[in-house]
Amino acid sequence: MTIKVAALFVLPDGPYRELAGVDIWDEKRDARLYEGPHRVVAHPPCERWGRYWHGGPSAKVRRNKGDDGGCFIAALEAVRRFGGVLEHPAASAAWRVFGLKRPPRSGGWVNADFRGGWTCCVDQGHYGHRAQKATWLYAAKVPLPLLKWGKSSGGIRLDDGYHSKEERRRATRTGICQRLSRRQRLETPLPFRDLLLKIARGEAVADGDNAK
Repeated sequence: MTIKVAALFVLPDGPYRELAGVDIWDEKRDARLYEGPHRVVAHPPCERWGRYWHGGPSAKVRRNKGDDGGCFIAALEAVRRFGGVLEHPAASAAWRVFGLKRPPRSGGWVNADFRGGWTCCVDQGHYGHRAQKATWLYAAKVPLPLLKWGKSSGGIRLDDGYHSKEERRRATRTGICQRLSRRQRLETPLPFRDLLLKIARGEAVADGDNAK
């Protein structure tokens, strides 16, 4: 029997659609209102927590760091309360704001807080992404599997970037760099989606045993 999991802060037409045993909470349902009872896989929006939280060099409106409408804290509390796993880009400022320990880039689970949470850094490039896409996970009330630690080989580094839209256009025109689309950068690849669901369900994964 498949253990039911709630997928929070996901696209209605994204990689979790029409999966058996997955309850989708998209923007329309407002995942901040999730009240259980199932374990969760949480993908809170990251735009206001990353390197370009202010909107980037060409932004016309100045943003506030961490202003995500309470999405991250809602996702964090859902994982703590019901169990499961949350993912955010590596170096997310949310870790510092909410008092979570930064995981080592080399990998391995470490104690994240005094609320029973654990955190690690894993490259989505090991699990189907075309870029390295270093990612921080926060998990609670689930077994902690050994994953493919360290930097993934090859791929595109998403944090290299350019200073302006014109530089990005010029690089693409001259063949210096073929960038991924915004959706390709943000969307969870299917192998990584499956990994997160297995963690939330407490199932064994291909890379090992409980890592505590």
